[in-house]
Amino acid sequence: MDIEDVRGKYEVKLMDLPNVKGVWTGKKNEKDVIFVGVTHKVLDSSLCPEEKIPKTLEGYEVEVEEIGDLTAYTK
Repeated sequence: MDIEDVRGKYEVKLMDLPNVKGVWTGKKNEKDVIFVGVTHKVLDSSLCPEEKIPKTLEGYEVEVEEIGDLTAYTK
């Protein structure tokens, strides 16, 4: 399965986790990675097991990025 298929398969589940604001794919050190954007990072110990973002999904590395709160701007 390619990385976009894996992202699509898990995106809804990831978006339901606390503080998650986005899921996208990209490159890190020339490797395909699934990125998960969160409002703020928290210690693993403060989360229940089902609230933790996995380190890998179907062999692809998952990288957590702190992106803060997102605000839509209107003109």
